[in-house]
Amino acid sequence: QVQLVESGGSLVQAGGSLRLSCAVSGGSFLQWNMAWFRRAPENEREFVAAIAWNGIVTKYTDSVKDRFTISRDNAKKTVYLQMNTLKPEDTAVYYCAGDGTFSGYVATDDHSYGYWGQGTQVAVSS
Repeated sequence: QVQLVESGGSLVQAGGSLRLSCAVSGGSFLQWNMAWFRRAPENEREFVAAIAWNGIVTKYTDSVKDRFTISRDNAKKTVYLQMNTLKPEDTAVYYCAGDGTFSGYVATDDHSYGYWGQGTQVAVSS
């Protein structure tokens, strides 16, 4: 059984930092492209960042470029999202996702990801 478990969400002041982690078990993590999405209250789920199975390709939504960094440790089967200079508009539930395929294309749409975690809450106060 595949499980993705996020952790690291918290309440933080604007300008602060957090690091989210997503531990994967039961799947072929080494072959998966991984991503982070988020859903703010009353908003649709949106793409945040993605990383290729080999860590070479990364993609970000424009609003987090130069502030967030996605990385992965294949030995630990874990993907991370380092979030710096946090803003109140970053407040959301953050979800980890895996595409479940051995693909050279790193997708940014949520339909391309078949495995999801339960989410971790990030709240940024002004």
